[in-house]
Amino acid sequence: MSKIGKKPIEIPAGVNVSVDKENNVTIKGPKGELKTAFDIRLNIEIKENKIFVTPNKKGDNEIFPMWGLTRAMIQNMIVGAEKGYEKKLELQGVGFKVAAKGKDLEFNLGFSHPIIFKAIQGIDFKIDKNIVTVSGVDKQLVGQVAADIRSLKEPEPYKGKGVRYVGEYVRRKEGKKVAGTTA
Repeated sequence: MSKIGKKPIEIPAGVNVSVDKENNVTIKGPKGELKTAFDIRLNIEIKENKIFVTPNKKGDNEIFPMWGLTRAMIQNMIVGAEKGYEKKLELQGVGFKVAAKGKDLEFNLGFSHPIIFKAIQGIDFKIDKNIVTVSGVDKQLVGQVAADIRSLKEPEPYKGKGVRYVGEYVRRKEGKKVAGTTA
């Protein structure tokens, strides 16, 4: 039995949920709309403003890991459609900066050329000094775009320069020591 899968999902006011026969779940909310297809071996039902996820067959051991995952994914879709998700990244380093070029972002990260990060549909960028806020409806897409931006110049352990999440701790290393001369 799945502890997570057994819990019902509350549908908040202002969010519309629909499920068809092929387990395609569509969620519409104030922030946007999400659609996902789930395994047909799971039964997804809407009763009394709650969503229940149950396995169709009790003896199918392959579906039990998918049970809790499906419930968590539907919950994330509801939160995304209602409130949205965001990740904040900060640039640290002398001369490191970011600027908006239309919908794209232009990063100067100490390389000989600027890096253009193309805009992705469903993702919004907001720039405040050296902090980039990535926001959107899809939790997985927001996290992936933030990870892609961080991978442009990961923080290095000696000076801490690079792109990092706000509040991320970067373990610092001590540099080489200069050997003294002995005569």
